[in-house]
Amino acid sequence: MSRLRLFALCVLLASPALADIEDARDLMEEGRFDEAREALWPAARSGNAEAEELIGVMYALGLGVEQDYVRAFDWYLRASMKGHPGAQSGIGWYYETGLGLPAPDLVRAFLWYQLSTIGGDPDAAISVEEVVKKMTPDQIEHAQQLVDDYRVWLYPFR
Repeated sequence: MSRLRLFALCVLLASPALADIEDARDLMEEGRFDEAREALWPAARSGNAEAEELIGVMYALGLGVEQDYVRAFDWYLRASMKGHPGAQSGIGWYYETGLGLPAPDLVRAFLWYQLSTIGGDPDAAISVEEVVKKMTPDQIEHAQQLVDDYRVWLYPFR
């Protein structure tokens, strides 16, 4: 099989999942959350970070599901570990506020906000600036060490 045919086959196989995610976004904008979740579910269960993040949003805001910060965090974390900047920023917020967690953790909030910044989320840099104001120098140093550890794994070329 030629490379062109192989590429075309890959695009064809990937397109339905991408189309389902875009359809789900449209459904969410229309307030049709149950249908959106049904459209997202197969892609999310298959590990698609965009779908995982959107399901996280649904749980975080109680859109078509009972609001559940713990489940939202879980879905955001799945997407975050795959390098989704929006989900990483969401994880940072959960750690900063402690919502759905035993307690706030500013070191991990900094970590995830900084990773989100590296991943291209334009608002995450503001979150880094704000969380730093609440941290001790030792916490900042520890958080930066974690960023250095994660960066090479999540963003090896940045």
